[in-house]
Amino acid sequence: MRLQGKVALITGAGSGIGRATALRFAAEGAQSVAVDIADSVAETVAEVQAASGDAIAVHADVSAESDVAAAFSRAEQHYGGLDVAFNNAGIMLDDDTDAVATADDTIDRTFDVNVKGVLYGCKYAVEAMRRRGGGSIINTASFVASVGAATPQIAYTASKGAVLSLTRELAVVHARESIRVNALSPGPLRTELLMSFLDTPEKRQRRLVHVPMGRFGEAEEMASAALFLASDDASYMTGANLQVDGGLTAAYVTPE
Repeated sequence: MRLQGKVALITGAGSGIGRATALRFAAEGAQSVAVDIADSVAETVAEVQAASGDAIAVHADVSAESDVAAAFSRAEQHYGGLDVAFNNAGIMLDDDTDAVATADDTIDRTFDVNVKGVLYGCKYAVEAMRRRGGGSIINTASFVASVGAATPQIAYTASKGAVLSLTRELAVVHARESIRVNALSPGPLRTELLMSFLDTPEKRQRRLVHVPMGRFGEAEEMASAALFLASDDASYMTGANLQVDGGLTAAYVTPE
């Protein structure tokens, strides 16, 4: 029960890492606000409640500041405060390729969700946590923010690099307000988002050959990492990038 008595807001909670984290946080005692633009967020909350957890659903587009502000306001109004914000929502578009071929609207949409969405989440989390006397902010980045790839998704990669930079900046700015800000950088995961992108055995193997563990990660493994960052177990961590990637960013030559 590492989050007993804590209130947590999780974006992108309708699927993947967000859904797994909402379930894990609830199992650890948190009262959760599950946020997503998709209707599936209601299913996440129903699953939490079926397991005797406490959660509410909020429909919001994180690229719209007014939606983000309303979601954080709902958290404070419903539960009386906010202790944890997991800015996890993100997109990776099919036509995101290299710098030559990727269209401006693809770049803009990716940055609106992946960068502005995280920045808005941090903005309203800081305001809420000042009223609470501190808290933990977790931003989902990616291993691609640390390494290059010859299978490019340039807008996505650049957006995740931006998440790392703003995480470090915010961590330093708010460190003496008892507000911790850390990034979680997942490796390639067996989620619906990535598997729909890697839709052939060849595409999947092209990625797995670089992962020392030889497998895709699971959303539940990222939820465990998010739990650590959210909890007091990480009380002396801020401005960090927690890479949970099966050893990918540590590798030069992988086992055959």
